[in-house]
Amino acid sequence: MVIVAGQIFVDPQQRESYLAGCVGVVELARRTPGCLDFAVSADLVDPGRINVFERWESRAAVEAFRGDGPGDEQGAAMLAAAVDEYDIAKVRSLMRD
Repeated sequence: MVIVAGQIFVDPQQRESYLAGCVGVVELARRTPGCLDFAVSADLVDPGRINVFERWESRAAVEAFRGDGPGDEQGAAMLAAAVDEYDIAKVRSLMRD
């Protein structure tokens, strides 16, 4: 399993439009084979921060989806980013319905 997680920082006045531009990417990712979860969301405390969380079955699934990364418009809106990829060997469930 692969987890991609981190933060993107944008101008607080641009955050809502940035997130609106991510809707199609989130919908596409969630329909992609190998995607277990994909979320891009506003931070509850920092008005310029966007949280990124992705969970994939494999590295190959991530690479098949990723392509060239953010589009030009999204890339231009980013002031900074800190997003990392983790290879996970074992999962322990803490809570399930």
